[in-house]
Amino acid sequence: MIDPAAVTAVTRRISRKNFSHQFGRPNVPLKEKAVWRNVRDLGTRLWLDTGDIEEAERLWCSDFEALTTNNTLLNKEVQKGIYDELVRETAEAIRGVAPDIDEQRLVLEIAFVLNAYHALRLVEEFDAYVSVEVHTDLGHDVERTVAYGKRYYDICPERFYVKIPFTAAGLLATRELSQLGAPVNFTLGFSARQNYLAALFAKPAFVNVFMGRLNVFVVDNGLGDGKNVGEKATLATQRELLSLRQAKRTRSLLIGASMREGGQIPALGGLDVFTMPPKVAAQYEQNPIKGLSRQVEQDPPVKLGEFARVEDFGIETLWDIPERFRKAVDELLEQDIETLTPAEICTYFAHAGYPDFLPDYSEDDILTATADGKIPIYGKWRDRLTRGEIGLDALMNLSAFCSFATDQNALDTRIRSLL
Repeated sequence: MIDPAAVTAVTRRISRKNFSHQFGRPNVPLKEKAVWRNVRDLGTRLWLDTGDIEEAERLWCSDFEALTTNNTLLNKEVQKGIYDELVRETAEAIRGVAPDIDEQRLVLEIAFVLNAYHALRLVEEFDAYVSVEVHTDLGHDVERTVAYGKRYYDICPERFYVKIPFTAAGLLATRELSQLGAPVNFTLGFSARQNYLAALFAKPAFVNVFMGRLNVFVVDNGLGDGKNVGEKATLATQRELLSLRQAKRTRSLLIGASMREGGQIPALGGLDVFTMPPKVAAQYEQNPIKGLSRQVEQDPPVKLGEFARVEDFGIETLWDIPERFRKAVDELLEQDIETLTPAEICTYFAHAGYPDFLPDYSEDDILTATADGKIPIYGKWRDRLTRGEIGLDALMNLSAFCSFATDQNALDTRIRSLL
């Protein structure tokens, strides 16, 4: 019989080992850079999308406030071998209070410690806010996502954001954590309609549009030049959130995620938050734009290829929110939300005329998406996209989740090799 409180106490103690940070005082010297001050002056908060301390140190300045980590970025750090001894120490300590713990639960707890411990190193170095992401095994489990989310927040309530993926279970878990006061970075969003629901239903601190992957999907699959696809979805989402915030229906802020080039920074001026890979931030530092202006009201054009049609893959679902969808969300909010299950949310949208929004994926679908990687192979999904069984935003979300799960599995495999 495992004593959860004892395991929680052990993981918290090890996660916070040697952590004695004085908040408000970063270890890294703070530089001032006019190039980033100009972006901040448009109202945009600046994050770096990395967990690599040395990489972040080269760019960090007084205008940056947060670092974003995820399963992929943490895996890169763990695979360096820098935390092998921490894995062994954690395993021994957990087995000391829970000798009967099964291997998968042990791996889950060690992964929790690795995420929290590394995030605290980032807090110490930069005095940054840091997103800590739940294990992908929890993506469809409301109760455990809430439990681990609360534990993450408790590690460092001064600086941690809890990162939860967009799933039906994630919506419910995020809603509960938000009500408890834990700031959630609700990740793996790809469309205005996904984030419209999230902002009203779950009310996270942050929602996301993974814009770069949308552009790459169009290019890689020969559907067009890819220009402005992610930007159009991101700006449409920002306008929706501004409207909802003005109406005092939500406080959610938008993160422009999966940025791929420095040129996206001026094109999205005035967005709530940029989370920039170091490569993108460095590109912009080298070629900053003078005369930056707010771009939120812009609606950039998207050009498809000669033989690509909007109706073939539902690209408009990335930025359009039909009135019927808005009504469906409003009616959902009138239900007894606290009793809803993830399956009931999926069924609700299917019955409301949006079976493509939260599709019921088969095991074969998950295997196919995993094999595709970050970017879905259009030919494998074409017919179902055309029939409206799967939305492009839902497909991109599935591929992103499966990609993170692949990296999480690689991290877990290294943990197992050290047990």
